[in-house]
Order: sequence, then C-alpha cells, then structure tokens
Amino acid sequence: MGKPTGKKKNPDPPTDSSVSGGGNKSAKSFDRSASKAAATFDEDMAIFINRALELKEEGNKLFQKRDNEGAMLRYDKAVKLLPKDHGEVAYLRTGMASCYMHMGLGEYPNAINECNLALEASPRYSKALLKRARCYEALNKMDFAFRDSRIVLNMEAENVSAKEIFERVRKVLVGRGVDVAEMEKSFSADVEDGEEADSGKRGDKNLEDKVVVEEKKVSHVMDKEVVIASQIDATVTRTVKLVHGDDIRWAQLPLDSSVRLVRDIIRDRFPSLKGFLIKYRDSEGDLVTITTTDELRVAASTREKLGSFRLYVTEVSPIQEPVYDGESNDKFAKGSSSVADNGSVGGDYVESEKPSACIEHWIFQFAQLFKNHVGFDSDSYLDIHNLGMKLYTEAMEDIVTGEDAQELFDIAAHKFQEMAALAMFNWGNVHMSKARRQIYFPEDGSRETILEKVEAGFEWATNEYNKAAEKYEEAVKVKSDFYEALLALGQQQFEQAKLCWYHALRNKIDIESQASQEVLKLYNKAEESMEKGMQIWEEMEERRLNGISDSDKHKTLLQKLGLDGVFSEASDEDNAEQTANMTSQINLLWGSLLYERSIVEYKLGLPTWDECLEVAVEKFELAGASATDIAVMVKNHCSNENALEGMGFKIDEIVQAWNEMYDAKRWQIGVPSFRLEPLFRRRSPKLHDILENVFTGPQ
Repeated sequence: MGKPTGKKKNPDPPTDSSVSGGGNKSAKSFDRSASKAAATFDEDMAIFINRALELKEEGNKLFQKRDNEGAMLRYDKAVKLLPKDHGEVAYLRTGMASCYMHMGLGEYPNAINECNLALEASPRYSKALLKRARCYEALNKMDFAFRDSRIVLNMEAENVSAKEIFERVRKVLVGRGVDVAEMEKSFSADVEDGEEADSGKRGDKNLEDKVVVEEKKVSHVMDKEVVIASQIDATVTRTVKLVHGDDIRWAQLPLDSSVRLVRDIIRDRFPSLKGFLIKYRDSEGDLVTITTTDELRVAASTREKLGSFRLYVTEVSPIQEPVYDGESNDKFAKGSSSVADNGSVGGDYVESEKPSACIEHWIFQFAQLFKNHVGFDSDSYLDIHNLGMKLYTEAMEDIVTGEDAQELFDIAAHKFQEMAALAMFNWGNVHMSKARRQIYFPEDGSRETILEKVEAGFEWATNEYNKAAEKYEEAVKVKSDFYEALLALGQQQFEQAKLCWYHALRNKIDIESQASQEVLKLYNKAEESMEKGMQIWEEMEERRLNGISDSDKHKTLLQKLGLDGVFSEASDEDNAEQTANMTSQINLLWGSLLYERSIVEYKLGLPTWDECLEVAVEKFELAGASATDIAVMVKNHCSNENALEGMGFKIDEIVQAWNEMYDAKRWQIGVPSFRLEPLFRRRSPKLHDILENVFTGPQ
C-alpha cells in the first residue's frame, strides 16, 4: 500500500541497418567496443546503486536520532547516485520532506517541493500525498489539502490518516461556505481506475505537482496510527490520544488508572523508546510533565476545556526518566482548594512532596556537546591531576632526600608535564570549535551584503585557526612527544588550507599567484605535522608492545615501592582495539588531506596530482575503507571526465559516515574513548561550502 513504483527503461542498443552482418570488420569492432562500454556502465551503476542504498539506511538511522540535517544530506546524496526512474527515488524524496517538516513551519514549502519531486517519480505514492496534505493544511491551503486527501481515499478507502485529514479540512471548508460537494466531483472514481496516470500528460499543472514524504520512521513503523479497540470489561474506560511527534496512537485507559499503568501502556505502544516523559497541555498552552497519579487526574480534568484527552510523549535518555509514583497523594492534602505543583488549578489536588529525580535535559545536552566538539574530557583531566598530586604526596611523606623519593618526584613531574600539555591541547580545541561559527544572511540582503558577511566570517575563522595553531605548538613545546597536539595541528592546517582555497576562488587563481602558494604551503605543513605525529605515536606504541615504555618503567618502580595500585591500566584487549582504531583514524585523516590536495593540484595544473591521489587511495585502504566507497570517490574525482554530472560528491561526507559507523560500534562493544576522537569526528565547517557557493556559483 502506497509503495513507490518506478519503471526502468532499458533502451535497445542502437543498430545500423546499413551495416551487414557478414564480413564488415569495422562493424564487429564497433559492436565489441559498444558492449564493453555498456558492461562498464552497468558495473559503475551497480556500484552507485549499492552506495545509494547504504546512504539511505544511514539517513534512516540519523532520522530516528532526530538529526534532520544529517539525514537530508544522506538522502540527497542517495538520490543523486540513483537513476531518475529508480524505485527508491520517491521514498528518499519523501524522507527529505519529513526532515523539512520536523524543522518547523518555515520549512514546509521546501517539504512540499520534495513531495512534488517524489510524486514525479511515483504519481500514486500515497505517503507523499498525505505528507503534502499535512503541509497544505498547516499553511492554510485547505483546497489543496482537500484534494490530496481525497485522492488518497479514492485509492485507499480505509486509510485512517487520510480520513482524519479529509474530515478536518472538510469542516473548515464548510465553515467558510465552500461547496464541498462540487469539489468532490473533481476527484471521483476515475482516480481509482488509474486514469490519472495519463492525466499528467494532459496537463493537470494548474494544481501543484503530486507529492509525498515519508512519515517519521520510529521502530520500523511508518506513518501509522494504530487504533486500539476497547476491551470488553466491566471497568469504565476513557479514550486517550498518545502523541509522539507525528505518530499519534489511540489507547483506552481506566478512569482510575495510575501513572504507572499509563507508562506501561506507552511502552507497549512505542517499544523503541528507552526513556520518555509523559506530558499534557494545560489551559495556558504549556506542556507539563506528569510524574504522579494526582497530576494525571489534573491532566484529565482539562479534557472538558480542551477537547480530547491527549498525552504527549517526549523521548529522553533513560537516566532522565523520573521515578513514577503509583499511589495517591491525598494523605498529603493541605486544604480543600490548592494548586498542583505543575501550576494547574484543579479540585482538591495538592502538591506532591516527592521532588522529581529528573536532570534538566539541556544540562545533559550541553555537557555532551562540550565534550564531543571541544574535546575536553573533564574526567581524564582530573585523573591526571589527582595522580600527580598523589605521587607528589607520597614522595613528601617519605624521606625527601632519599633516592626513591627522587624517582617519585620524576614520575610526578612527568604527569604534571603531561597535564600542562593537555591543557594547551584542549585550549586549541576550543579555538577550533570557535572557527566553526555559523554565518547568517538577511533574507532580503544584496550580493554586496552577502560578500561582506562572508569576508567577516573568513577573517574570524582565520584568526581562530591561528590561535588554535599557537596552542598546539605550545603543547608540543611543553612535551615534545605529545603526538596528539601534532596530529591536531595537522588537522588545523588542513582545514585552514581548504578555507584559503575556497576564498581564493573569488579571483582568477593560478600556480604563480600568492594565494595558491599559501594554500600549498599550508598543505605541506599539514602533511609534515601528520607524518611527525604518526612517527611519534608508532614509536611509543612499539615501546609499549616491547614493555619498555615510560609507563612500564613507572609501573615497575611503583611496584617496588608498594604503590602499584596508583595506576589503573586498560586491558590488553581494549588497548589492541584502541590501537587499531587509532591507526585507522590517522590514515583516514591523512587520506582526506591528500585527496583534497590532489583536487587543488589538478585545478592548478600541477602534474603531481595523480601521485597524490594514488597515495590517498592507499591511506583509505589502510584505514579499512570499503572498495565500494573508494571506487565512488575515485570515480567522482574532478579529473575524471566520466564523473556523473551534478554529483557534487565530497570526501568529508563519506569520512563522516565512516566515523559515525565506528562510533556506533564503539558504544556497542564498549571500547574506551581517547583524546583525539572529538578531533577525528569533526564535521567539515559550513563556511567552506558557503565560500564555494558564493565564489563559484552564479553571479
């Protein structure tokens, strides 16, 4: 029901009637070359289709995580990889429309446009029609919403969502005095008979193109509203709507149900939710969280004023889910008329004396954002500080002039040195994050205004990159073998090189220009920093495997002094997993740098671009990238004349997808994190795309 369909066109190979099948050698040669080209095309297309399906699955996962921008990026790339008549195009366009709808009412026109494109690929896709109908209804275009919902009902008479939309819109149109019966005549049974497939050719263009958007996909249930029948029981029940985003479901609750029963019913209706809050909308329009049975009764008392009884389900982390009170709090009543702690006024309901154990959601989100994007891990930082202080105290308690105490002082100094270097490293990460500041353009701004904003953004980012480089260099000065700072410095120089390149595109650029020389200089520095950091890390890892690292020496000394419990070590299995991932991530970053450099060298006309691309492919192979992804990247390099037109494929997006796949695996198997992970998982700054679009797009 509602499945998008697309017809694959397989044109017959061209024939030449003037060529005989007998002894014409040139004709046979032409046939062999043509068949070879067709086989190559089919092989390439199979690679693109496989990659598109992978991107679709990644987009679905991001959509479930509420990452609408990330999901749209995956869907858009998947559409570009597929043939226009492929069956998945309508589904992907619909998914993009769903993302736009979740971003707010201002994005509904974009959602409608995506629905139109989906319906071009599959005109009878009911999901697209329903999605477009919802958009039209929200934008107060009731006639269009009426049309789309009526078309769906003609095709699927039992579609519950279409019925609800149709009835709502019909009531509004009747209230405005519109002749609804006359409108319905335009959408009679000819739609069901399939005649509208030809109506597109006859020119039904005065109405907007047919559209569709995939509903939010939660626990593999898409665009469904499950109606739960009332059980035959002596208990008196009430009908409740459970609202989770766009997914609205019915449920039957006993009149005297407890908040724990409601929680259990919600878990049954939405099994994919690990943790959630139960809310209701009070008379002032605020969403108020329910934690007790008394609060549930207050919510039910608002039903007469606000119509149907609705409970809103908001997904949260399991640690943020409150402890629900299943018993009545009447014994704590303080008077015959009081105000509940959620601010609603109701009969004799009183304030609950148990405070909620819920942590404020924004605090948790901000902590995660700060840790992931800035790279500041407060736990590891404090561990190093506490370790240094403990060793220092142990030495002070011993005979200060003794030889053992001097060795403890050396270990403590080593740890404080590492802590100082780590502080400078984290300081540089802060400036790297500040360099990602978003640029906002006025809606009615002229091109001159846009250029001014872009120039200001470029200067801001350049200044922050320079500050980050200073901090990383200071970290290396404090601790010469602090390889994390060298790798971070290489990442900073890589990003700044790309920024300068896109900025230089404003003017005509060649190999002799100062801008191109500056870009190549930054790429040289980035490669040098990467190579030096990789070399130090490999040497440290080799010493660790041979049992002669500084950590092993410190451990032996502490064991001799009876202080072997000071250090906490990871298991050999965790170390092996982290080493493998470290190697993969460094090669991935290095490969991305070389790939981008090959593009710059090719556009500047340097003959070394080919060698640079070959080394980049080697780095990707060492990183464990799939053969399909590598083939897609090489195929769409700007040097390839056979690259698909309008692909716009970027290495940053594939690298980000790889990092997200590893991140999911790490959480699943419990691999410990390390300091460079936030750096490796950095997304490409949006300023790069803005500069590219402004300076290379239409003037």
